Amino acid sequence: MANELNQTPTSERIHIGFFGKRNAGKSSVINAVTGQNVSIVSNVKGTTTDPVFKTMELLPLGPVVIIDTPGIDDFGTVGEFRIQKTKEILKKTDIAILVVDSTLGITDEDEGLIKRFKDKSIPYIIAFNKCDLKTKDNVHENEIEISAIKNVNINELKNKIASFSKDVQNNKRIIGDLLKPNDIVILVTPIDSSAPKGRLILPQVQTIRDILDSRCISIVTQTSQLKTVLESLSKTPSMIVTDSQDFAVVKDIVPRNIKLTSFSILFARYKGILETSVKGASFIDKLKDNDVILIAEGCTHHRQCEDIGTVKLPRLIKKYTGKEIHFEFCSGSEFPENLSNYSMVIHCGGCMINEREVENRRENAQIQNIPFTNYGTIIAYINGILKRSLEIFEDVTL
Repeated sequence: MANELNQTPTSERIHIGFFGKRNAGKSSVINAVTGQNVSIVSNVKGTTTDPVFKTMELLPLGPVVIIDTPGIDDFGTVGEFRIQKTKEILKKTDIAILVVDSTLGITDEDEGLIKRFKDKSIPYIIAFNKCDLKTKDNVHENEIEISAIKNVNINELKNKIASFSKDVQNNKRIIGDLLKPNDIVILVTPIDSSAPKGRLILPQVQTIRDILDSRCISIVTQTSQLKTVLESLSKTPSMIVTDSQDFAVVKDIVPRNIKLTSFSILFARYKGILETSVKGASFIDKLKDNDVILIAEGCTHHRQCEDIGTVKLPRLIKKYTGKEIHFEFCSGSEFPENLSNYSMVIHCGGCMINEREVENRRENAQIQNIPFTNYGTIIAYINGILKRSLEIFEDVTL
């Protein structure tokens, strides 16, 4: 357990997806690249029926998530479902490896995948597997001949994958770029029925780590102790970051000269959706009776009686609007492609999914002209302090 707690979160790892037709050798290539039996290997077509995820350290790249996908040429009712699952993996893929059977060459299905890689700006490599059976005449820059069975050019494939690291690595800071050494930051982290027993949630942990990496001082407290903490400090804190659900109380405690924001707003910036979230928040004033809001969460945690997404947020919105608003919910990897039934989308902070997947969800809503915002932004807007919450950023305004 201690080892698991010290691992890099999945959302911070580079996601490497292996794609291709059935029996192209995707699973064998993955096992060769990782040096582990990550995927089941069989001569029977369609052995991989669901995406397989494996977190690991892949040198020289670092912490990654390896994803083995079902064959893109599957057929039948179940096969179509598997193909759809494979296409959904593209929404979270940072680097794509297209495994092609050298004895067959690039097929129409492979061409379709290549087009999707290009459309989504996913860096990709075409790995012509089974080169021990047939070699290719001309090998282009983003192509490589390999043999998973004979271990031919596997290290070269790993080096090609690693060469993309500078293009996909997230070098953004959660809060550190807003601080100076020795700044004091107070983190308001309420412990209620929805808080995980014995630990802090991931955004709080990551924020603490970024503060420490910035050679700054982190003070963690609950809402009820915040006033006491402020009175006990001889130096004014540079910033206070609160859990979104306690915005209404915290804003009245924190003096106006101290910057105030939320974990959710920080993570909206970190995931690249803050500007969209700020623009989308004001749409709440245009809601009408019987409008439907989609509330989306990136994780699948066990919901408690006072869960923020399914209980507190809908209650707050109904009270603010005075309208008969309806709510639908999705979590984890479930996010509808068709958003036409919704008046707006409110997303969580996205700490459990990678930046590319969050961006794909935002882009999907934008293409369909559906307002998109997130928990912290909408709660700050409702409480009338969104403008104040954005003052810590120089390039984002209401």
